[in-house]
Amino acid sequence: MDNFKKNVSLLFRLSLLITMISWQTDTSRKNLLILKDSNGNFRPIRNENDWHRRRQQILESIQLVMGPLPDIAHKVPLDVKIIEESNVEGLRRMKISFAVEKDDRVPAWLFIPAGQKSPVPGMLCLHQTIDIGKGEPAGLGGSPDLGYALELAKRGYVTLAPDYPNFGEYRYDPYSNGYVSASMKGIWNHMAAVDLLQSLPEVDRERIGCIGHSLGGHNSLFLAVFDTRIKAIVTSCGFTSFFKYYDGDLTGWSHKGYMPRIASIYEKNPAKMPFDFTEILGALAPRALFINAPIHDSNFDISGVYDCVNAAIPVYELFGAGDKLVMTNPDAPHAFPPEVRNAAYRFLDKEFDFNNK
Repeated sequence: MDNFKKNVSLLFRLSLLITMISWQTDTSRKNLLILKDSNGNFRPIRNENDWHRRRQQILESIQLVMGPLPDIAHKVPLDVKIIEESNVEGLRRMKISFAVEKDDRVPAWLFIPAGQKSPVPGMLCLHQTIDIGKGEPAGLGGSPDLGYALELAKRGYVTLAPDYPNFGEYRYDPYSNGYVSASMKGIWNHMAAVDLLQSLPEVDRERIGCIGHSLGGHNSLFLAVFDTRIKAIVTSCGFTSFFKYYDGDLTGWSHKGYMPRIASIYEKNPAKMPFDFTEILGALAPRALFINAPIHDSNFDISGVYDCVNAAIPVYELFGAGDKLVMTNPDAPHAFPPEVRNAAYRFLDKEFDFNNK
């Protein structure tokens, strides 16, 4: 009987501990303005310095799932090579490749508008899940609604559209090269793409943004969290709360194209995940963020998008930047309709103080 009582008491304490951890995790995700101190205690965030500490905790939590961001020793000279070049609708269009680390080159399309008189903003344009990869934002196939690299170049931006690992012309096994997720490899490659944009004399290195749909939508967020050189982000159909992604079944996030640790360590369970998109959006503050979240997106439940946005708003307000976070909810499926793209482009124009149309 004594052993039984001890076991019951142990089970009760374990249950209570799990409940407390779950409550703390849930609370900190709904209310991002809570900081866990060095003693493991939670307290309110009162100022920007507190938030920077909280933001660092978010980055550490993301890396538990994606693996560590490679250190600067992985960087190599870009060694940009032009594979082909043509003039398209007043634009200089180049297929290029650039080095991102030893023995690894990423193919990309680069658009440079003609007749520039001064450096202009540069936009990294990330593709959705489609076999042709970079070709879709370049306007070379796929949906005409997703040719945003071409459209933004026509608007006067310098645009760069690279392939994500194992799309388009890019074949690379992240796992045999030391990565634990394709997501982190994507972040590393996209940071090199920002290096490339900043190296161009046609680009104002202080005005760099990122745009993407679906796969490109969340890759834009992932990049911007780790690379603060990204000053404006447009994410289309890119996320929802893990708890509301297919009723909490994270299988779609756990394959080798994303983050296998979601399955192998966190059991595809949102409650066990060290981060959610609430933290990702908050970590972007106070930078400009435009969200396209259609009402009928079957991949990314709109109520979960609202959960994330509502959690991030107080962080933006902490910085006095509530107007930098914008969301639109078109009556559409998993899509990036023309009127929403035009609104996103105007958002970028305003943020970059750019009028070259």
